[in-house]
Amino acid sequence: MLVYTNFSFAGDRLLATGGVMQIEGAGGGGLTPWALISGYGTDKQVGGSAFYTEAKTNGDFEISSGGISVGLYNRLELSLSQQKLGLGDTVPGESIRVNTIGVKLRLFGDAIYEQDTWLPQVSLGVQVKHNEDFHFVPKALGAKHQTGVDVYLAATKLYLGAVLGRNLLVNGTLHATKANQFGFLGFGGDNRDNYQIKPAASVAVMLTDQVLLGTEYRYKPDNLSVFKEENAHDIFLAWFPTKNISFTAAYLNLGNIANKSNQSGWYLSGQFAY
Repeated sequence: MLVYTNFSFAGDRLLATGGVMQIEGAGGGGLTPWALISGYGTDKQVGGSAFYTEAKTNGDFEISSGGISVGLYNRLELSLSQQKLGLGDTVPGESIRVNTIGVKLRLFGDAIYEQDTWLPQVSLGVQVKHNEDFHFVPKALGAKHQTGVDVYLAATKLYLGAVLGRNLLVNGTLHATKANQFGFLGFGGDNRDNYQIKPAASVAVMLTDQVLLGTEYRYKPDNLSVFKEENAHDIFLAWFPTKNISFTAAYLNLGNIANKSNQSGWYLSGQFAY
């Protein structure tokens, strides 16, 4: 007996329409979640992504992040990732690990196919973060919590042929967060221990059918009195040599990290998506 189902594990959406994977494992830019659902699955398909990112700053901090995500019917995204911060000569030989579980739900809109309306695609996301090494450095610096929950609302719109015939992507995200340095230094602090709404923005243009150039800016809370935390921004170039494989290179500036100011550097990221 033959049994037919109404979905498939294959991706029929357009190239790059799942974004790349951001540092915490959600579909988006390198720094910021977008409203897009990761992978290439349509409303009748299951898609997904796997990624690994490596970055190093001029102060010898090393950041790595890897994980997987599943996109269900272009409606729901589930992700699991781990971020690791190598402390360099600040605390020689030590690192801090953060595990992140993410859920993103597309509420309404379609960023790509609904070109006849100004409404963007809007998604609501939650990221549950657990700092495995909280009792070593973060707690000593004044962080209040080992586990934190970030909630975000993202709106994304792709404008076809908007810049000299090239496609333009615009995204805005609002984060409700207590995270210090994305959670590497715990959550909340002696300055403040309440949720704050922090915005982020992304703009990207497709230079060719396979190359995406963009920039992001993400505001972050400043909860710890011992070290001032500053906002993060990047300029990235993403290349999609095939539909399933992409590589992203970026210049990244994270501002102050612990006892070192103006922490900038490069990151490289590879992703497989279906």
